Amino acid sequence: MTAFISNERRARLIEGVHAAGREVMAVYERDFSVETKEDQSPLTEADMAAHHSLVALLENLTPDVPVLSEESAEVPFATRQTWERYWLVDPLDGTKEFINKNGEFTLNVALIENGVPVFGIVYAPVLQTTWVGQVGGEVFKIAQGIYINIQVRELPDPETAPWKVVGSRRHGAEAFDAFCSGLPAHECVSIGSSIKLCMVAEGNADLYPRLAPTSEWDTAAAHAIVTAAGGEVLNAETLEPLRYNQQESVINPYFIAYGQRDTRWEEALKNVKGTSRFS
Repeated sequence: MTAFISNERRARLIEGVHAAGREVMAVYERDFSVETKEDQSPLTEADMAAHHSLVALLENLTPDVPVLSEESAEVPFATRQTWERYWLVDPLDGTKEFINKNGEFTLNVALIENGVPVFGIVYAPVLQTTWVGQVGGEVFKIAQGIYINIQVRELPDPETAPWKVVGSRRHGAEAFDAFCSGLPAHECVSIGSSIKLCMVAEGNADLYPRLAPTSEWDTAAAHAIVTAAGGEVLNAETLEPLRYNQQESVINPYFIAYGQRDTRWEEALKNVKGTSRFS
């Protein structure tokens, strides 16, 4: 673990994310109103409560490190590109899941260094599960208060055990189905938010192809956890590592997260890329 994320600092970050989660749950457990942002995505008071709580946590803990949150005022790329290190926050990933009260939403805090997510915390308060990863350091989940070391799993022989593929509950279904149709024996699970990436990190899924838009704050924290656990997240077009803060837009390219690389899923992805579904 780098000196920047000491054990003490990590503990304070986890504690602070859990505190923000309690504020989110206080809204979740009662009636709440839903607004619509300019991009037509939903916004609740829980999003804003988590945003203010997490930004305050980070500004107090590391006052010299910039913070970019989904609910912050837009920061121009001319400013962002000068940041060698910054915090990237999604206060509530899966707001639609929050509204539907299915529990599949998360709070996400990532540390980005030179375009690479190097540390992440993902907290799913309804599931009482937290995933934490430091690239080159420890990676674990806290489930019901128990600390469990995690790692990606070896890709099984599909003739004896099907591959586990996880996909979005709401986005990119046609491309996802086309990708899966090119795989050997497999089973698919749909779930909301950054939990999908964490499933790859903990070995409960082998592949997560995301063939629909996401923003950088949606993925960064869980991306760090996947990498720390021995997996990778690649740009689906170039099969190069997904990087952050490289352009004005904060929209990610399509990507694939995996525990182990294999020519069979690479070929399935290549076949989807050659169709109109990949757009």
